[in-house]
Amino acid sequence: MECNSQLSILVSHNDDLRRLIEKGYSVSVVDNYLVIRDIPYLDDKRDLCIGSIVSKIIFTDEFHVKLEDHQIFFGGSHPHEVSGKPIANMGGGLTSLHLSSDDVVVQRSFSNKPSVGFIDFFEKIEHYTTLFSGPAMSLFKTTPYTYRVVDDKSDSVFKFRDTLTSRAEIGDLTSKFADDTVAIIGLGGTGSYLLDFLVKTPVKEIRAFDLDDFHIHNAFRSPGKTSSEEFGKTKAEVYRLRYESFRKEVNFRAKFVQADSITDMAGVTFAFVCVDKGSSRKEIIDLLLELKVPFIDVGMGLDRKGGAINGTLRTTYSSPNDDQSILDRHTIPITDIPEDVYRNNIQISELNALNACFAIIKYKQLRGFYADESNFYHMLFTIDGYQSLAL
Repeated sequence: MECNSQLSILVSHNDDLRRLIEKGYSVSVVDNYLVIRDIPYLDDKRDLCIGSIVSKIIFTDEFHVKLEDHQIFFGGSHPHEVSGKPIANMGGGLTSLHLSSDDVVVQRSFSNKPSVGFIDFFEKIEHYTTLFSGPAMSLFKTTPYTYRVVDDKSDSVFKFRDTLTSRAEIGDLTSKFADDTVAIIGLGGTGSYLLDFLVKTPVKEIRAFDLDDFHIHNAFRSPGKTSSEEFGKTKAEVYRLRYESFRKEVNFRAKFVQADSITDMAGVTFAFVCVDKGSSRKEIIDLLLELKVPFIDVGMGLDRKGGAINGTLRTTYSSPNDDQSILDRHTIPITDIPEDVYRNNIQISELNALNACFAIIKYKQLRGFYADESNFYHMLFTIDGYQSLAL
């Protein structure tokens, strides 16, 4: 079976393949054949069966494909009407075709050409699916649009097709994240939005750390929906349940990162520090500097003094070559503020999200995904303006 990377390349250059995936077909490329799985149909007893449509692909160059003809192969028996009669006007017959995918066994070929023919693969697959699946869909609650990814050799971390990448033709840019293992230290307001952004970024692995429980106030600065069943669980458990169906390799650890967390940081290539307390931040940063792990530290300070809310968002980057100098610059607060001030610190979801946006954009600039002419290491954003300091 061909790997997902080939299909992604083909989808980014062939609009008909993209349309098939976006409509929900389970699409794969096997041995230069287009394979559409999960096609429901009725057998001669009017029982529900599931088959696969197989169509040969002709490559016009490395990236573009076209139809060979109007015929298809089919992994399954002859489809029948609701009446129990075989679907008529289906040329072809019994045949076999060896594919390297063990779950697709071709049993026959079919030929049903409309008078105007087919323009592309989308029209061809739609035509045969309507013929085969229509009767089954009328008798059973079934659909050929399963959005299922079937590729045992896929190197994708996502459990759904990344049609955004293929549609925008930015596969060469998203590949820049393929070797990254990213740590998010702290899943509070800003950390949770960073997690949401990173889950949708094809990094190799995400490690998220937080020992705190998820409370009602967290729900008001957390992405996505909240269930009352989440309250009282650790943030690590809450976010694991939210994201486990979206992608692989998101590993949550209900613990705080401390000076002795060397094992937890093994293999980490980039980190985001999203903690409130200065003393905890100092301990984490010392560890990252010792391990030469580049990181972005974020912070927020908002207050209300008799009127509207004002304050500052901070994004600070430390390169692998930084040592104590990142702390000597005094751009990162490493002392604790009084407890009463800490508890009254205002955090609002849109500003948490904005702070996370600044951080993820900087990270993607460092990887070459976004352009970066300013090359800043420290940025302050206030409600009525911003300040950016270049390296």
